[in-house]
Amino acid sequence: MVQLQPSYSKQKSLPTMYDLPSEDPEELGLPDEFHDFQPNLLTQTCQSPHHLREDYFIAKDLNLYYDRQHTHWYKRPDWFLVLGARRSTNLQELRLSYVIWQEEVNPFLVVELASPGTEDE
Repeated sequence: MVQLQPSYSKQKSLPTMYDLPSEDPEELGLPDEFHDFQPNLLTQTCQSPHHLREDYFIAKDLNLYYDRQHTHWYKRPDWFLVLGARRSTNLQELRLSYVIWQEEVNPFLVVELASPGTEDE
């Protein structure tokens, strides 16, 4: 029996997501599958025995406004957790952004996932 080698083995290596163009030319390689998977994993594993699910808010890729004096300043972290902020269960009350001076509760944990194109930032 003869074992055939796959044709792709002749290539040195295939291009990675960081070698190929993205929908946003300023952010090479994004969006990628990991930036969706990792925040979902954080959400699934972040369960507090001290807080009811309705008493904390988790968001991913949501604008976070943090300075009342500069209302156009914001960050969009990959994932964040706010303890003591009520989670809405009503579709009409879902947040379009998180505004710290309105909520009066700062995030407890903020996660920004680095990639080779953004790790220096």
